[in-house]
Amino acid sequence: MTAAPSGAPARRRPLRRGAVWTPYLFLAPFLTVFGTFVAFPALRGLWMSLHDWDHLMPTRPFVGLANYTDLLDPASVLYQRFWDGMAATGIFVVASVPLLLTAPLLLAMALNRRFPGRTFLRAVVFLPYVLGVAVVAVLFRFVLDPNLGVLNHLLATTRLDRVLHALGAGDPVPWLTAQPWAWVSLVGVTLWWTIGFNTIIYLAGLQDVPAELYDAARVDGASARQRFRHVTLPGLRPVLAFVLTMTVLASANMFGQSDLMTGGGPGTSTRTALMVILDTGMGQYRMGAAAAMGYVLSVGLGVVSIVSFVALRERS
Repeated sequence: MTAAPSGAPARRRPLRRGAVWTPYLFLAPFLTVFGTFVAFPALRGLWMSLHDWDHLMPTRPFVGLANYTDLLDPASVLYQRFWDGMAATGIFVVASVPLLLTAPLLLAMALNRRFPGRTFLRAVVFLPYVLGVAVVAVLFRFVLDPNLGVLNHLLATTRLDRVLHALGAGDPVPWLTAQPWAWVSLVGVTLWWTIGFNTIIYLAGLQDVPAELYDAARVDGASARQRFRHVTLPGLRPVLAFVLTMTVLASANMFGQSDLMTGGGPGTSTRTALMVILDTGMGQYRMGAAAAMGYVLSVGLGVVSIVSFVALRERS
């Protein structure tokens, strides 16, 4: 067999019979799972949102966009409940996201230094994240109980409860039964529970920032604050976009903490959008209206995700 002349295009080997289907066979398990648990439920939910869907009734009449217009009509029964839930969700997002962005970053910068036991401390920081929301919520119900909780006992022992009383807290401090303490409790518990995940993501990003940039900045006389601003933050821009988007989505989908710790109270002040959707669909059997609420929430979160990625995307 003679070799192909130099510069001549290589002859393509003909595909074996069935080789064209090989990539699709490898994709088949993922496509099956995705279609069964994501694509089909999404399309089914969209179809349900266009009907007066009650799974206990034999007929489910088509109502078009009525379930969506009800969410924009102040005279509708669903209007106030849904937007109160959205407002509670917004409060939690605004209160928790800044802490879940900054606190893990500071912790990651500290754990990125070389010191004895840093691997153990990294594991300790991440450990709470492996707990389920039910475990965390039940644990902190005992810790934050106004009468029997450990926290109020410690505050009374150290006399720190006087500071909270000066700020308007009762005696004992109503961590789960009055505002703003219920929001303080929910945000604090969520921070303790999830700080490890963002910290690990930040750590991975910090290790990708070239050390030569820090050395050059020191030679140029840059202070620690200037190195953070001009080296660390630009190097973490893609990581920040990911962490911001994931944190906003996770905070907007907060359900278990509020449901198990405060029950949506006091009153309905911590009753989030997901709690309203669940009660509408499973409590009142208005599955079509609940599906419409879910899609409105999803569209809002999609817009927020796009804005955050555009704002923090890498600039050429």
